[in-house]
Amino acid sequence: MNPFSRRTFLVAVPAATAPLLIGGAFIAGCADDGADDSGEAPVASDQPPSVTARWRMPAEELPHERTWMCWPSSEAVWGPDLAAVQDAIVGIAQAIARFEPVMLLARQEDIEALRETFGEEVELLVAPVDDLWARDTLPNFVVREGATGPEIAAAHATFNGWGDKQIHSGDTQLAAVVAEHLGVQLLDFDLVGEGGAIEIDGRDTVLAAESCWVNDNRNPEKSRDEIEASILEMLGADRMIWVSGLAGADITDGHIDTLARFADPATIVVDSPAFDDPADPWVAVAATTKALLQAATTVDGQQYEIVEIVQPAETRGGGDEFLATYMNYYVCNGAVIAPQFGDEAADVAARGVLSQLFPDREIVMLDIDALAAGGGGIHCATQQQPAVAVQT
Repeated sequence: MNPFSRRTFLVAVPAATAPLLIGGAFIAGCADDGADDSGEAPVASDQPPSVTARWRMPAEELPHERTWMCWPSSEAVWGPDLAAVQDAIVGIAQAIARFEPVMLLARQEDIEALRETFGEEVELLVAPVDDLWARDTLPNFVVREGATGPEIAAAHATFNGWGDKQIHSGDTQLAAVVAEHLGVQLLDFDLVGEGGAIEIDGRDTVLAAESCWVNDNRNPEKSRDEIEASILEMLGADRMIWVSGLAGADITDGHIDTLARFADPATIVVDSPAFDDPADPWVAVAATTKALLQAATTVDGQQYEIVEIVQPAETRGGGDEFLATYMNYYVCNGAVIAPQFGDEAADVAARGVLSQLFPDREIVMLDIDALAAGGGGIHCATQQQPAVAVQT
């Protein structure tokens, strides 16, 4: 087990860190700030879009200009596992580079060695990187049709180390570094959170877990309605589906990209544990998430198609923080980059599900055990930049 896991706190945290299951599914616009435990189908609202909704975040499966990643180099974070984690990042970057350009942020002292590793395969940009989790530390790219043509900007929620649980003085600067490099606006919002805590369908619906956002370690003294309004403004969306999530059980407080993902505007993929263990809080939250999303409806008022991906029953790697889920896949141009865990039956089944969900893309499965031991995966380590043409 990695003693410096991403899901192991590196600074003092309050004693009240026991897992907390919060609320129920909720669709944007209801006035109630509290949790909905009724289990009834959520009701969409007529809440108008923000005045800045013309900036919109495209769905991940739409064309990309490039993928952004970050190079891990901190022994304070990864300890003796650092070399294995770096090898996993090299493998992910090289796999994605077969399909689209990759830009890797790294500290100045790492650039020369990385040029030798990647050659012309991957672009490099000097930045004060603390850790590898680009999904959480880099901006969410948004697009609009401007006065002179398509425009792109960097929509930014402040990163605070998942509630001040890990060092992040460098990572909190990365969104500005990216925006400056591209010469685009950095759209700042009065909001603390991470990219792994949101899913967007490309048709103005956001999926998120309360446990990450409605949490005093990120957005103290803010109601769910206030947080929701900021998220919708940041992403240019009109409606939001909240699920409960799980606070205090991991460093992220239950990111949505390990629980549920949009495959398209009518289909949600959900995580399914390999074993029914009533003592495991993640088993309970998976069941709750599935049930609540089965009750939710699309923007057209139809029930979502819910597709399960079953976790591996056995894995090569292990440890208390090991993220044994296929949910943390990444959709790039022409491919889906996904983990494999050495459980042949489960790996084959997961490949089959992903092939059905994304029939026109190659399914590339990688050994990312070093990242999984740190509590993360491929989606956590990547951030897409949409193609320049405006996408809807």
